[in-house]
Amino acid sequence: MSVLLPNMADFDTIYELEDEEDEHVVSDEHLPRYCPEPVVMRGAGHITVFGLSNRFDTEFPSVLTGKVAPEEFKTSISRVNACLKKNLPVNVKWLLCGCLCCCCTVGCSLWPVICLNKRTRRSIQKLLEWENNRLYHKLGLHWKLSKRKCESSNMMEYVILIEFLPKYPIFRPD
Repeated sequence: MSVLLPNMADFDTIYELEDEEDEHVVSDEHLPRYCPEPVVMRGAGHITVFGLSNRFDTEFPSVLTGKVAPEEFKTSISRVNACLKKNLPVNVKWLLCGCLCCCCTVGCSLWPVICLNKRTRRSIQKLLEWENNRLYHKLGLHWKLSKRKCESSNMMEYVILIEFLPKYPIFRPD
């Protein structure tokens, strides 16, 4: 009977396993999560000021089918386009004025258009954050304005990236 019952003196003793090299436990945090490639929405307008196009295409990408409704997508892109339509003509006017006066002001006349372009980018970023918090984070998507290199030249352009958020297994036991 003493063979079946453990010795109570050794009950709290911690033993090291000698086969630790063979046994690897990997936590879920270190496992790679599958996330599809982000969707890149390039500018579709005919005017670009400092890499920011004057509009984005409202055509629904097929990759987002089943993730978001086409109406919601079109509404979000329309909001971004409305912001660009409001701000970009003013930027173009200041750019033309700055280029005309550039020689006299040693380039300082371009500062207003740089500041206005930065303000336009910030307003689009705030709009996209509002859209994310309102809808897209709940659907597992994240929209952001990102700077990318153009495919056709060395110039930089601003694009809307639609990233897929990784899904975490919340029902898996610890």
